[in-house]
Amino acid sequence: MPDLLGINHLTLSTPDLDQLVSYYTELLGARLAFERAATPTDPRIAVLDVGGHDHLMIVETVAAPATGLDPLGQAGWGLRVATHAQLCEVRERILGAGWAVGPLATLPTQWTMTARDPDGRPVDVRAHRPRTDEPTLTP
Repeated sequence: MPDLLGINHLTLSTPDLDQLVSYYTELLGARLAFERAATPTDPRIAVLDVGGHDHLMIVETVAAPATGLDPLGQAGWGLRVATHAQLCEVRERILGAGWAVGPLATLPTQWTMTARDPDGRPVDVRAHRPRTDEPTLTP
């Protein structure tokens, strides 16, 4: 059996594709991979590269998406940045653009914050903390 390599994509729905694409590209650093216009049978979509081989597929719909938290009271999904400094930078960009974002929290293995995208949907943004069992490289 082949090994799984990770998550290929996560699909989000939105009534305003342009606004959601701008939020994830301009504030969180995703890159537009491609966009497809609506057809008589299929909705308009955009696919965003969020790092590695991972993607967000955004589908324009009439109905607004669910905006509740998961059963653990968290966003239920998240994106990752490389460092604590980058996490702080993303938080400042989100706040500067007038969007909602919670405080930074320190977890045992990560730093995290929960933002609300333009549709009100929660998304965790996290940076992994250095592991204490990893050897320290010295020159």
